[in-house]
Amino acid sequence: MDTAALDGAILEFIGRGVDQPRDEGAFNALALRLFAHQFAHNLPYRRLCERRGRTPANVTDWRQIPSVPIGAFKELTLACAPADQAVAVFMTSGTTHKERRGKAYHTTLELYDASMRPNFGAHVLPDGARLPFLVLFPPPSILPNSSLAHYLDVALSSFGAAGSGWFMGEKGLDRAGLSEALREAEGTGRPVGLLGASFAFVHFLDDCAGRGVRFRLPPGSRIMDTGGFKGRSREVGREDLYRVFSETFGIPDTSIVNMYGMTEFSVQFYDVTLRRHAAGRPPGRFKVGPPWSRTRIIDPETGAEKPAGDVGVLLHLDLANRNTVSAILTEDLGRAVEDGFELLGRVTGAEARGCSMAIDEFLSTSRR
Repeated sequence: MDTAALDGAILEFIGRGVDQPRDEGAFNALALRLFAHQFAHNLPYRRLCERRGRTPANVTDWRQIPSVPIGAFKELTLACAPADQAVAVFMTSGTTHKERRGKAYHTTLELYDASMRPNFGAHVLPDGARLPFLVLFPPPSILPNSSLAHYLDVALSSFGAAGSGWFMGEKGLDRAGLSEALREAEGTGRPVGLLGASFAFVHFLDDCAGRGVRFRLPPGSRIMDTGGFKGRSREVGREDLYRVFSETFGIPDTSIVNMYGMTEFSVQFYDVTLRRHAAGRPPGRFKVGPPWSRTRIIDPETGAEKPAGDVGVLLHLDLANRNTVSAILTEDLGRAVEDGFELLGRVTGAEARGCSMAIDEFLSTSRR
């Protein structure tokens, strides 16, 4: 199968944009084409598919494509091309076991970047604003294996206005430099975008609280946080964090967006909050993916899809994940809401056992 032709088809589909009509036929055809490619070239994945009796010969719907448990990326090289052909290797943080880090191999970043740009623009900049981005995360020069560092770098290079910059580096968070940039925005009346991991925001918010400092950023300013508390000094509930965002920066809740993404995926999922506000629609805070992704809520023990409204484990299918696997079973809980899903936290209890069973099945098959 011609990889370049497959990439071209995926890029063409993505190029139709976030607002393209949901063409289930075209999505299904491309998902099956991608499945056939990954079945042919990703040996551990092919073994799993064969054990489940799912092959390109009998899979006719994208929902039938076998998924890989996300924990398997810590144990195996899940790639269609040899690892030494990768132009980028994104790794999970490894906060619990640094010797066991999930790895995603990319032979090109064109698909990742093409997927990121329109989705980011639609949900973080739905009004078409061009803002200076103040980033609370280290750049790729410091974290070359971080998918988030690359993602934020693409955001700056593609959408950031003059005055954009990184405010976290080898010495940690540049509190003084960030405070100065925020005061400058107040003085000039020019709105800014704050982008970064939640734990970095918490450190800056703690510093502001300790000094009794608050800002009143110009209208049109916004915040995009990316989660990422695991293994950090302390955790703050989402509602509490956003309340403190509003109090400290003077930014309304409708201008705060959470991005949910993972190292193992090329797609990101965003709160609809800012996009709905910009369109004059009723408020809402749930996640949506772009048309080149699909999300199912499943029972990890049976693989059956949960009824609408029931809590289950999130399973995402990402057409931009060409070199690894397109369908991945996460360890995140959620439920379907309108045309998206609510993210409810990490798996526990029966869900955790189900995810462990999925990993055990995969490893016992793929290591033969």
